[in-house]
Amino acid sequence: MLLIDCDFLAYKAAQACEEGIDFGNDVIISQSNFSEVLKIFERELKKVTKAMMEDDFILYFSSTSNFRKEIFEGYKGHRNRRKPLGYRRLVNYCINNYNHCIREGLEADDTIGIDATREPSSDNIIVSPDKDMRQIPGALWNMVDDVEEITKEDGDRWHLIQSMAGDPTDGYPGCPGIGVKRAADILKNKHSARWSAVCKAYTDKGLSDDDALLNARLAKILQHENYDYDRQQPILWSPVL
Repeated sequence: MLLIDCDFLAYKAAQACEEGIDFGNDVIISQSNFSEVLKIFERELKKVTKAMMEDDFILYFSSTSNFRKEIFEGYKGHRNRRKPLGYRRLVNYCINNYNHCIREGLEADDTIGIDATREPSSDNIIVSPDKDMRQIPGALWNMVDDVEEITKEDGDRWHLIQSMAGDPTDGYPGCPGIGVKRAADILKNKHSARWSAVCKAYTDKGLSDDDALLNARLAKILQHENYDYDRQQPILWSPVL
């Protein structure tokens, strides 16, 4: 089973078909041909299934609401661009025509993470170019390199690295002056004391343990144990001390 991050594929297809027309006199309009959007999308989807030699898949999309914005107002606050023309229509088309999954308040990454860890299977492959998915144990294909096997240890470590490095694309800051390489060095040769090392990185910069926890919660891609199925709400991440 392929668990496909379809936000990326849908955006790519819609963006490729949008074009501007300049009528002069300060009049410029954008237009798109949905038939072409759909053609490109289905071609890209076919490339994925052919590369993985698997026709059984689920398409995952992000909800229009996002729980991270409730705990940090600035999350993705700089992403104020509209979606390309045809994007929403393509999502609706996929909902009506493909096996898909959307969970209210969650991004596609989170829903994939929940499903991938709910009933772990060596037959499942996560398909996503997003580096965040390296938090989820299991098989991952980033659409470029070979399929990578992520262990639980790998995923937990990557989460803490992202908690310190932050993510300018998603708009959460992380720890000032610490990038991925520096964060990896901080965690090197540390196991049980990893969270303490993360907190120390923040306090060394004049910040607090609460700042570290907020960034860790923003960075965390949800897994099975981070979701309340009865209430259909995320369970915010907390360190095991």
